[in-house]
Amino acid sequence: MPAAPAPAAPLHNAPALASATSEDGYHYHVIRRAIEEIDAADTPLSLEDLAARMGMSPAHFQRIFSAWAGISPKRYQQYLALGQARRLLSARFSTVEAALGAGLSGSGRLHDLFLRWEAMSPGEYARGGAGLTLRWGWFDSPFGEVLAMASVRGLCGLAFTAEMGRDAAMADMAARWPRATLTEDPDAIAPWVAAAMAQRGETRLHLLGAPFQIKVWEALLTVPSGHVTTYSEIARAIGHPRAQRAVGTAVGRNPVSWLIPCHRALRKGGALGGYHWGLPVKRAMLAWESARAEAG
Repeated sequence: MPAAPAPAAPLHNAPALASATSEDGYHYHVIRRAIEEIDAADTPLSLEDLAARMGMSPAHFQRIFSAWAGISPKRYQQYLALGQARRLLSARFSTVEAALGAGLSGSGRLHDLFLRWEAMSPGEYARGGAGLTLRWGWFDSPFGEVLAMASVRGLCGLAFTAEMGRDAAMADMAARWPRATLTEDPDAIAPWVAAAMAQRGETRLHLLGAPFQIKVWEALLTVPSGHVTTYSEIARAIGHPRAQRAVGTAVGRNPVSWLIPCHRALRKGGALGGYHWGLPVKRAMLAWESARAEAG
């Protein structure tokens, strides 16, 4: 198990997300609506058309969108194309086994130096969250509304509601830790959520899962932003080359989507595969990361 990080600041002292990231919140609304319009369209939308749907001038919309994605709306739409997954697999395939061997997993800072994580013990997992208080709230994100949950040690759940709705997302998260005490308190966890969505500052994760699941999620954490891997590659990396189906199940059970990047796992032929929170969300995440990788 990874070593525990330094204790987090008391949750009850955290400021509200809206006050801490009001500009980000405004941008999230704009980008979420733009992605919905792009995803629903049968053909690519022009800058002028998209801007009009957002109620903005083309220049203003272009500035906001490019600040978030790093590229123009036109180029971003190309990354949303279904064939992009196959192109990613050819050009940006990540060998998880090599990354694990290089020591890129475990506790400490990863990739963009904003994420710290620890996992609960098998005994803690078996108790179903007994003795844990999980604070939760609803937040905006570029990929739609997200339900966030956290213990005092870090975020343990991020569920995107665009496809399944609030009730199903809440039931899904609550069922993972049936004996935990759930308390609605969005202000308490807002700083971690803000850092998670913006990928800056520091986000702490508290991973609540079975040992096999933790190994799969640890492997996912080695896949850099803008890259993808396959379920079979993950299975080999964790020492279970024939357990592709079990790996797929563990990927689907990832409770902290976006931060543990299950959206970066594809089928061997380049198909997107499934995604617990809906394929449109997975496509949007891959497109954003591809765009940022190109812009960087």
